Amino acid sequence: MRNVIFAAPFPLETTMRFARAASRLPGVRLLGICQTPPTGEDRRLFADVVQVEDGLDSDQLRVAAELLVGRHGPIHRLIGILEPLQVQLAEVRQALGIPGTNPQTADLFRDKARMKDELRRHGLPCARHRLIRSWADAEAFVGEVGLPLVLKPPAGMGCKATWRINSLDELRAALRALHASPEHPALAEEFLRGREHSFETITIGGEVRFQSCSRYYPTPLEVVETPWIQWVVVLPRDIDGPDYADARALGVRAVKALGLETGFTHMEWFRRDDGSLAIGEIAARPPGAHIVLANSYAHDADMYQAWARATVDDAFDGPFERKYAVGVAYLRGVGHGRVVRVSGVERASEQIGHLVVESRLPTRGAMRAESYEGDGYVIVRDRDVEVVKAAMTTVIETIHVEYG
Repeated sequence: MRNVIFAAPFPLETTMRFARAASRLPGVRLLGICQTPPTGEDRRLFADVVQVEDGLDSDQLRVAAELLVGRHGPIHRLIGILEPLQVQLAEVRQALGIPGTNPQTADLFRDKARMKDELRRHGLPCARHRLIRSWADAEAFVGEVGLPLVLKPPAGMGCKATWRINSLDELRAALRALHASPEHPALAEEFLRGREHSFETITIGGEVRFQSCSRYYPTPLEVVETPWIQWVVVLPRDIDGPDYADARALGVRAVKALGLETGFTHMEWFRRDDGSLAIGEIAARPPGAHIVLANSYAHDADMYQAWARATVDDAFDGPFERKYAVGVAYLRGVGHGRVVRVSGVERASEQIGHLVVESRLPTRGAMRAESYEGDGYVIVRDRDVEVVKAAMTTVIETIHVEYG
């Protein structure tokens, strides 16, 4: 029996999909480290769970892992999906001699300034950036790239704590909010203009074995800045042609440049108006925003199991045929407070219900979500990407969420 520790500070549904996949692998005893223990049927996934006060603290994770070693014996793998957890998991692996990504590689993916330095060292295009430790640094960078620019923590995730800066006054305010200093610099980046996409991989033994691409409508940063926009992610069925050839080659080069041996990656990239490419950032973890789920529908395959097989067994069961285009529309509205009404569902169902493969409608009485993923989602699929895009338009124009 192989002891596999799954670290999940909070038992969110998106997280537990991965835990369930790991628990289903033959010969695996799943052990947990949690800040908030799982509830309901998910409690049965784990043979043992150690609860910690801070699920992102390396020392607490190490002590918990040592406790599980004492109870169950050597650990085969230590895994988790959250980006803010990857460096700490690597440190615990190194301390306990558990195979997997090492701290140096994990930090190279996590620290976005180091990551971009390394990508540029390998000749890969990415946004110009600078660590801002003082107002002089900020003024110099504005002089180099102009405004607008993007400001965020060096170890940010997605668009959380990220600002588009349009003026020097906004820059001063954002630097104060981030408490930028020589000891805790902020990361400033060139604002990339163009169409934003993602690129996902499964890598085994340093070789990329699976690739996927998606398109964002609009960019996540625009969604964060505009509360009424309902975000859409579309996975085209055909990514083998010239439209994605250069981006896929770029993504594979990025994974190799950063030295990942085994695991998932999620890269966000831009195609500028002149056709050139630029990497936004890349993470050594599965993508969020239901992109793993969308890939499952696109390939008629369990991509959560594919993640588990890669991270636990160092194995890949593909290749997987990409049979469908898939779209995910995220539901949210204007205003604040709790969800009081969701309208237009029946009308949308009449028009595109035959394309829907999964949905979760906003829950009446729930507080409005602050993330760009909103309060619910609708997933559709069809072999024709234009049918999927039209269905996405129907969803976001017909279903309305009201708060009060």
